[in-house]
Amino acid sequence: MMRNFEINSSEIDKIKKISEKEKNFRIKNLEFFNTNGFPSKKLEDWKFSDFRDIVYKNFDQLDTKNTLADIKKINLLKDFDHNYILLVNGNLQSSNFDYEDKSKIRINSYKKDNINYETSQNPLVCLNNALAKEGYSLEIEKNYRLKKVVIIYNFFTKDLKNKILNKKNKITIKENSEIHIIDYTINESKFKFINNVCENVILEKNSKFKNISIQDNRSNGYFHKFSKNKLLSNSNYTSFIFSSGLKFNKLDIECDLEGKNSECNVQSALFLNTNDHQEIKTRINHLAENCKSYQKVKSVLSSDSKGVYQGKIYVKNIAQKTNAYQLSKALLLSSDSEFDSKPELEIYADNVKCSHGSTSGSLDEDSLYYLMTRGLNRKESTKLLIKGFLDDVVQIIKSVSIKKFIQDKLAKQIYGH
Repeated sequence: MMRNFEINSSEIDKIKKISEKEKNFRIKNLEFFNTNGFPSKKLEDWKFSDFRDIVYKNFDQLDTKNTLADIKKINLLKDFDHNYILLVNGNLQSSNFDYEDKSKIRINSYKKDNINYETSQNPLVCLNNALAKEGYSLEIEKNYRLKKVVIIYNFFTKDLKNKILNKKNKITIKENSEIHIIDYTINESKFKFINNVCENVILEKNSKFKNISIQDNRSNGYFHKFSKNKLLSNSNYTSFIFSSGLKFNKLDIECDLEGKNSECNVQSALFLNTNDHQEIKTRINHLAENCKSYQKVKSVLSSDSKGVYQGKIYVKNIAQKTNAYQLSKALLLSSDSEFDSKPELEIYADNVKCSHGSTSGSLDEDSLYYLMTRGLNRKESTKLLIKGFLDDVVQIIKSVSIKKFIQDKLAKQIYGH
């Protein structure tokens, strides 16, 4: 069992071609992490997830060195046509945009402008700021809408024992452009590891970004992702999260609605198996007039699992005519499962329409009884109600083939086949 984890500043000295500004930024963040350590319940944003305790109980040591690997072949999804980007242990290995005008798309390995120089009080973000030097940068040129979805295959190899991976990614969608991305995780590691990612997404005027995150295989990985999204005028950000089977997964989404008439939509369907720990944290900052945000998080929790939702809507005084909605619902299948929710509103404008709510409970016995009177046994009735509970979130996906793909994944978790 590990008692302490501290990183020597010499790790920063090893980073090549670094400016004085970047070096000072990295050192400052490393000092913050070394002083505070992994996040614990003492931090408000981590009050339901004591990551320090989780790490110290599950790791004897941690290695921050980059793990390079070359994957010669990967089984691509055949459910629908798609472009793809292949990341191996967070490193960009290859990409294919044969369905597109390639002159409109730029994909590169980690670039210096991936760094967001904003300060953070999240120790894991600070650790990433200090050490990350791998990842990818994706840029879509003006006036281009991709014809096909892009799948980002996040492939983790077998040799990740006691690794902590720090990656930094940046996506820029320029004016009047649109992209639909599916983040798809494939984990072959039999060992425990930590994947710590920071992502910076910029949506310029009249742009659209749709993202679906799929993590549905049993994993020994501990995942943390901080996604910072900047929305300019008339831009649209949509995120759908489907997650199941992870020992620990925390997705932290922050959206700054900086331009008028921008919209943000975050929805999720979480199916937590035994001993899973899943957390979604959102902060939607309404910073301009006539902006909209919609959040719906639905979770189903099996025995000894823990789900967390922390969501905050912030409305600046100049952000009049804001329309913001937030809802969290949890279905507890066992008395020893746990769901914690913390919805928040912080409003400084007076002409707004904002609401939030949170509910949790067990299956409705009347609904179970009704289905059982129609010939189903209790187990079959339970599975049908779970499917119905989560399926309404899936309906936001407009593509028939992608929606069916998600529904099949969901059915596999519920029915076990």
